[in-house]
Amino acid sequence: MFRSIYQSGLISLLSSVGYEPLQLWATEVRNGSIKRIRDEEISDMVIEVISRDVRETCITFPADRTEVLAIKLPLIAFLVKNLNEDFTFEVEVTDVRGDRHWLRASNFQKKSRQSPLICTMPLRLEEGWNYVQMDMSDLTKRAFGRKFSELSRIQVHANCRLRRIFCADRIYSEDELPPEFRLYKASRS
Repeated sequence: MFRSIYQSGLISLLSSVGYEPLQLWATEVRNGSIKRIRDEEISDMVIEVISRDVRETCITFPADRTEVLAIKLPLIAFLVKNLNEDFTFEVEVTDVRGDRHWLRASNFQKKSRQSPLICTMPLRLEEGWNYVQMDMSDLTKRAFGRKFSELSRIQVHANCRLRRIFCADRIYSEDELPPEFRLYKASRS
């Protein structure tokens, strides 16, 4: 999807405040819901993904399973709200040899585990809204002994609220981010 686009800085993959935020995403719902709601803590629209079982409800980008994102930027960030329920997300990465691997983070995972195809890691979330960053380049090297080539796919499972998902070429301080990429918008004077 992004292979022919010049990639630097920040690339937004999901913004909950857009007209149709999940237009390019696939949704899968069983025993749960995926909806846009207003979050009172940040006074803005967000995407809520909830289910009794994290495996039964998720959003996936790109929606078409035959496509890949082909994003070369090494970092992915999530502005996500902890709902104090089980939550997991995973990113599919492609290494320089063309092999695909999954990096999965879960708040119910107690310790890291890995195989040649998947690395699962514990995710510790604070109460309320969190800014979660994953260095896909570093994790691909450490988990699979391979050099990261690109992000192929993202899947976010229940239970969370999402404000934004984006990729970045480096770690940015909050002051360096545009206001719409920050956890809380700059207050207006």
